[in-house]
Amino acid sequence: MQKGQIFKIHSDFYYVWTNNVLQECKLREILKKQGKKPLVGDYVEVANNAITKILPRGNYIPRPSVANVDQVIIVSALKNPDLNFNQLNRYIAFSEYYKIEPILCFNKDDLISNDELLNQIKSIYETLGYKIIFTSAKEKDGISELIEVLNNKTSVLCGSSGVGKSSLINAINPNLSLRTKEVSNKTHKGTHTTRHCEIIDINNSYRIIDTPGFSNLKFEFLLPQDVDLLFKEMREYREDCKYPDCLHISEDGCKILEHLDKIDETRYSSYLEFVEEAKVYKNKIKYEGNKVEHKEKTQGNKTVAKISAKSRNTSRKTQKQNLYKELNDDGRTD
Repeated sequence: MQKGQIFKIHSDFYYVWTNNVLQECKLREILKKQGKKPLVGDYVEVANNAITKILPRGNYIPRPSVANVDQVIIVSALKNPDLNFNQLNRYIAFSEYYKIEPILCFNKDDLISNDELLNQIKSIYETLGYKIIFTSAKEKDGISELIEVLNNKTSVLCGSSGVGKSSLINAINPNLSLRTKEVSNKTHKGTHTTRHCEIIDINNSYRIIDTPGFSNLKFEFLLPQDVDLLFKEMREYREDCKYPDCLHISEDGCKILEHLDKIDETRYSSYLEFVEEAKVYKNKIKYEGNKVEHKEKTQGNKTVAKISAKSRNTSRKTQKQNLYKELNDDGRTD
């Protein structure tokens, strides 16, 4: 039995780094039946090129699907594509939800001709205590500062397609030569060049997890009254609201509405959008319920796969059919 860490997942193969060797492994069937799903960054036990156990995670985020990271580097383009504050706030809120420190990296600063946008970014996010880095992968601006932030840590890079994640990694270490692609002139959006999550070990001093670009994150997994917890500027006021389930939209006695002048307009706009998404989840559990049947159970000292209720019912139905068939056969006269 060996212990290692998953560096890459491709199709049904897991590439596990063990004893300075990258092993191509499969997942044991028992783990599949238990509903276990390994992530890039997971520490695992391996035997005969098969993952036999997934060790406890320090943390994880479901999208990008990675585990055991120290920080999230949220990469946004200042231009080409234009900076999307709502999308940025969405990534920040996800990092807050999963309690992983976000670092805000604004790339392509060589395309900005004045400081108006840069000053706006600083006034919003530096005030909230977030670490901000301005970079240009093309001109190598800010790369040394980015390396300093990455040092001695495992960092996951996330952001929409076309913001320059792979280009930044190439700027840090040109020997990697990761694939990059220009933003479409027609749609003004990036195209996917990174196809899967992968840990990139750089100079044995820090690790970067490169991820595919994505943007379809929605808050359809928490209650509307909990969305404000993901916004630093709202936390200090929420406890003083008149109603404990205040959504800070139009309620009487809302302290956040009283201090709305201290909350940036783009941040509050994002908050309102996330609340609407959370209402979808509230309605879902209200009308459909949220009971989840576990896919494993403990027998003695062993954890075994649990047969689902659907499978059990199907099995019992089959047994009854076979029993009736036997009875009919026994009572049949030729």
